[in-house]
Amino acid sequence: MKDEDVWLHALLESVRVGVHAVNDCGVTILYNQTAATLDGLSREEVLGRHVLDVYPSLTEETSSLLRVLRSGDPVLLRRQSYRNFRGDEVHTANATRAVYRDGRLYGALEIAQDITEVQHLAERVVELQAATRPPRSGERSAAVRYTLDDILTADPTLLEMKARAKRAARTSSPVLIYGPTGTGKELFAQGIHAASPRANGPFIAQNCAALPGPLLEGILFGTVKGSFTGAENRAGLFELASEGTLFLDEIHALPIDLQAKLLRVLDDQHVRRLGDQKSRAIDVRILAAMNVEPEAAVREKMLREDIFYRIQVVSLRLPALAQRRGDLELLIDHFVGDCNARFGMTVRGLTPGALRVLRDATWPGNVRELRHALESAMNLVEDAWIDVSHLPQYLTQHHAPRGGTDAPKGLQPVADRRQQGLADSVEALERDMIVHALATCEWNLSAAAAMLEIPRQTLQSKMKKWGISRNIAASGVRSAEVNKTTRTGQND
Repeated sequence: MKDEDVWLHALLESVRVGVHAVNDCGVTILYNQTAATLDGLSREEVLGRHVLDVYPSLTEETSSLLRVLRSGDPVLLRRQSYRNFRGDEVHTANATRAVYRDGRLYGALEIAQDITEVQHLAERVVELQAATRPPRSGERSAAVRYTLDDILTADPTLLEMKARAKRAARTSSPVLIYGPTGTGKELFAQGIHAASPRANGPFIAQNCAALPGPLLEGILFGTVKGSFTGAENRAGLFELASEGTLFLDEIHALPIDLQAKLLRVLDDQHVRRLGDQKSRAIDVRILAAMNVEPEAAVREKMLREDIFYRIQVVSLRLPALAQRRGDLELLIDHFVGDCNARFGMTVRGLTPGALRVLRDATWPGNVRELRHALESAMNLVEDAWIDVSHLPQYLTQHHAPRGGTDAPKGLQPVADRRQQGLADSVEALERDMIVHALATCEWNLSAAAAMLEIPRQTLQSKMKKWGISRNIAASGVRSAEVNKTTRTGQND
């Protein structure tokens, strides 16, 4: 085997996407193990065989590889559903390009990402949304749990946002809600819907960062049979939300081409299902939310300028918890009372030391972070008062006790922490911050990365490095032990 072939083989087997290449006759010449796992086949069953022999449910028209061979035009992020010759159903998002050699068509190369599980979950969500659509008898949507009166605050800025939301609820104009992660954007959206003339209609929420673009398009706009292989006649969320409200969270994560389609829906209140020739009239109010500065999203081409001006007819900017510290004790009392009711407990409140720790915290995860921190403490408290030792360690480990009293029981003195070494201490702190961010954001990687102010890929890399998963986080494994285990495994 030539050196370049060795490197090519290593590259193909190291990537986490399926790689499938055919020659100009449609016969497979490259096929990596990820693609084989995705398709439920072995490499030997595919290599050297024509595409249609391996995937009998495809045709010259529906196979993206054969289409590219015929036209030479690339197919980018095309959704494809098919059955292999064993009858297994597979859903992928594909990018396919022609390969040329000396000016002559040499073959086609396809990169495929498996979205089978996401596809099934998304379709199930749409089915449940349709099944729980409220009847026209006046019953409120089960998806709405909060009203604007549920927003607890004495902060002048947030009180003004509540007043603006109540006034905006009277109309059907789009509303853009901006605020950092955990500030209550969906709570405001639900409150606006509940206070509006549409309160008895459906309220449907969709996080635009939760699904890949090719899948999200069908979920939002609907599909017709034949729009892609395996497609069925299915209403999208715009149709399901008709006569009610559609809340699009993290709208800046919506692919640019879908933002253009959204603009047309906003302008004429008609939606066209994927692959359909006719438009369907709808009556939907759009509420949108972002956890990044809207103006910055426009500058960085994450959000189309025309969409920005169209959805921010009414704009609500929610302050971070650090900007409304006067609400801290009000929120603490509410969350402790809520946990008492849910857990059957009678906790009276916080000790002065514990309250001081919460007052000094920076709260990058805002109200959601505070709620999770107090729920964590409620799981550990044994008497009537939450003490410093009951609070999450990441809040207390670097908090300096005042006056030598009320010191957190679990806090290591600086002299003792030095024995860990700087590198271990930094790694332990970083891991704790990542686990906390993931828990605060309910394991939404995009939201946790935004909270930590790092790229999503960096977050995934660090999670892999330290073996961070839901199970490890839930089991309470200490950072040093996880780091030690990970390093030992790497050395082995």
